[in-house]
Amino acid sequence: MVDQREALDKAIHDLPEPWKWEWFTDVMDVDGGTQPPASEFVDAPRPGYVRLVQIRDFESDRHLTYIPDSPKWRKCGTSDVLIARYGASLGRICTGLSGAYNVALAKVVPTERIHLPFAYHLLRSSYFQGPLLAGGGRSAQAGFNKDGLSIIPLPIPPISEQRAIAHILGTLDDKIELNLQMNETLEAIARALFKSWFVDFTPVRAKAEGRDPGLPKHIAKLFPDCFEDSELGEIPKGWKVGSILDHSRLISGGTPKTDHTEYWGGPISWASAKDVSQSTESFLVETERSLTQQGIDESATQIVPAFCSVVVARGATTGRMVLFGRPMAMNQTCYALASTTETPFALYCRLCEGMDALVHSAHGSVFDTITTSTFASSRIILPPPSALKIFEGRISALFHRMLNNVTATHTLAALRDTLLPKLISGELRVPAWQDLAELARKVAP
Repeated sequence: MVDQREALDKAIHDLPEPWKWEWFTDVMDVDGGTQPPASEFVDAPRPGYVRLVQIRDFESDRHLTYIPDSPKWRKCGTSDVLIARYGASLGRICTGLSGAYNVALAKVVPTERIHLPFAYHLLRSSYFQGPLLAGGGRSAQAGFNKDGLSIIPLPIPPISEQRAIAHILGTLDDKIELNLQMNETLEAIARALFKSWFVDFTPVRAKAEGRDPGLPKHIAKLFPDCFEDSELGEIPKGWKVGSILDHSRLISGGTPKTDHTEYWGGPISWASAKDVSQSTESFLVETERSLTQQGIDESATQIVPAFCSVVVARGATTGRMVLFGRPMAMNQTCYALASTTETPFALYCRLCEGMDALVHSAHGSVFDTITTSTFASSRIILPPPSALKIFEGRISALFHRMLNNVTATHTLAALRDTLLPKLISGELRVPAWQDLAELARKVAP
């Protein structure tokens, strides 16, 4: 331990006054979580129960878990900072949820010398992440303990500077979160309208019952006033049942030879299943790897147009889907569907409604692969293209606004990630960035 600290003492650089290098465990502590038995888990809130906070909960609310409340559980509040302790999530810094956190998380307990919101940003920086991941990765089951944390040096500014840095970076985070929430709302509006028109058949039912469908006349006339039987049950009269490929074209991907350096690192984004499955947004605009035009020309991959719906077709992420925000290529673990009725956003809404059925038709296992026959054999209701185009006109502006928000979010995230190490190290001092909040408001509409 002493030798390691001496080596780190030589490696760390000078800081501006009055910054100081401090060992992690001299300025904060961690409290590990507790693990209730799975037999006590329920999936809906009940009186006397508390939410069990798990790493997956910071990605979505699709798998909420609740447990009987007890003083023996370790608890966290929405302002607390948590560190993921094990495995692929090692080092992930989380905040914003309250409840009883499990053993895969540890809560940060700062001393009076650390402003908690500053700790959140400090622990996301390379000053903490680098040593943590290097040390945790040495074990078969990556993880950390307090001894390992005790040899991580951190640059600590005065409390006043910590507050200012946290405010600047927090302003950017708040704008990013606002964009994400806005996009969730915009997509929910579009999908609700699609469900009303093409799943619940609300205008058709209204006309069949002699009621006003509440639509302009030129739109209302596109919907019949009665139903007829079909292989999928009752559908609007005159509408058809068919394959999803009756309204779309399937595009496959490919991978250029990885040992040909002339194929890689060019200007053309190349999406993998990892890019798609890890996207937190409905539009994918950035990818981990990119190709040259030669890589496109001399491989099975091809340029996929913007606004195609992309489905991850292999492994545990089968059925994960995004829209391409710009033209890009993709690998063979993905399929893209391009609308043949000039209604790409309607196609996306259709896939959102029917993706579970497609995944289950791939032999029922989460590890089964969606194949071309999965799409070809699908059975869906096919509204007339005229109705789809009217729908597209109504929701197109929503999706374009979503894309603008995604682009702005990536700009803000790049700005935040650039500023993070410079502000924390003191290379950039806060007074020079006092107007950054105004800049953040101008970057994204």
